[in-house]
Amino acid sequence: MIKAQEALNMARNLGTQAADYATNFVEEHGVALKRTQSSARFQGARVVITGAGSGLGKAVARLIVAEGGRVALWGQHKTNIQEVADELNEQYGTASHPVAFPFRVDVSQAPAVNRTAQKTIDALGGVNVVINNAGIISGRLFRELDDRSIRQTFAVNSMALFWVTKAFLNELEKHRRAQIVNVASIAGYVSVARQTDYSASKCAAVGFTNALRAELKSEHSSVKTLLVCPYYIDTGMFSGVDAGLLRRAMRMLSTEKVADAIVDAVANGKERLFVPKVGELGTLLAALPVSLADRLLDVMHANDAMAHFVGKGETKLAE
Repeated sequence: MIKAQEALNMARNLGTQAADYATNFVEEHGVALKRTQSSARFQGARVVITGAGSGLGKAVARLIVAEGGRVALWGQHKTNIQEVADELNEQYGTASHPVAFPFRVDVSQAPAVNRTAQKTIDALGGVNVVINNAGIISGRLFRELDDRSIRQTFAVNSMALFWVTKAFLNELEKHRRAQIVNVASIAGYVSVARQTDYSASKCAAVGFTNALRAELKSEHSSVKTLLVCPYYIDTGMFSGVDAGLLRRAMRMLSTEKVADAIVDAVANGKERLFVPKVGELGTLLAALPVSLADRLLDVMHANDAMAHFVGKGETKLAE
């Protein structure tokens, strides 16, 4: 007969093996495990998502609607956001109670943002969460960047955060619980070759969010902020990226995994999120002496990651 202690040890070993298998599966395939029980954490929430026509924005919208929320889908391509809205309304809404509202808007233009913000508030009956997700990347060497491309990168990745946040802040402060989510990047802390415009714009996003958080807290505002810093995501925006030695520790992330992490962070009121969590080491790398930090990046071949970058074929909004 098996002794009680031996049986207990066997059970523990099996449990550990199962946990290891699940963890390895998630890391290998870049997907998040489904929740074991249904939840409605966003019941009554009214959420604005920029860059919502595809990729990460679309995935986040789907999760929020599935948990009871209503979403305003902001995007520059009318067909994309309309298709997402139709899909979500067909699955989760009714003719008399739609759950997704499409709005075509260029978030880099303040007047357009202001006009669309009021229409959005009217359509949703208020807004208590804003997710600044729209992003852009060129992936070119600094000497190859033209003035228009540089301005466009900052207009979407940095300035849009100002325009969208200003347009909704007064509305957000009407609610007991509200949140501004800014999707930045690990590149906001660790910069590599061929990302001069992208990294600089994401550094601006990090700085903006940190300063806004401090300001809102000093004013005892009900509005919280969430800074999101993901690694490369498989939305197509980073096609061709080869992370070198980093592939062994940080594989390109699935869109669903990042979306799931963001939705969880919003629901739990987190203020900073690195995906994967090991990406937080980037803050330590940035604090190292320059010579040591550069040496580590060289050893990891991080500066070669963008050498074969393709992206979506052109510099455009990540939606």
